[in-house]
Amino acid sequence: MQDNHLYEYAVIRVVPRVEREEFVNIGIILFCKRAKFIKVLFHLNGNKIQSLSADFDVDQLACNLTSLQKIAEGTKDGGPISEMDIPSRFRWLTAIRSSAIQTSRPHPGLSKDLDQTIQRLFAELVL
Repeated sequence: MQDNHLYEYAVIRVVPRVEREEFVNIGIILFCKRAKFIKVLFHLNGNKIQSLSADFDVDQLACNLTSLQKIAEGTKDGGPISEMDIPSRFRWLTAIRSSAIQTSRPHPGLSKDLDQTIQRLFAELVL
């Protein structure tokens, strides 16, 4: 029988106008230290995002999120942060910042199947 894995996840949000503090949930980052697992999923709904700020650059946001994904995956072209260990990358990605891309505070959970869990969270909290 497969053991439950303790994981942490955060919701990725876009805040088109930081001063207004309005946001749209656009992704999930899920991390499990024991399984050496980290994954980012995102979906951009341009109409929803631009309803908060008509001139917001959704294409630039997509580029920034691709970079975030590369950091999470630890790819060579993800820059120096992508060379950190998985827990450090998760902590860096979920650090509180005042920018257009923000994350919720990390939340814990238990899962037997981390891929299934991130898909479920993505469907419930983003789509």
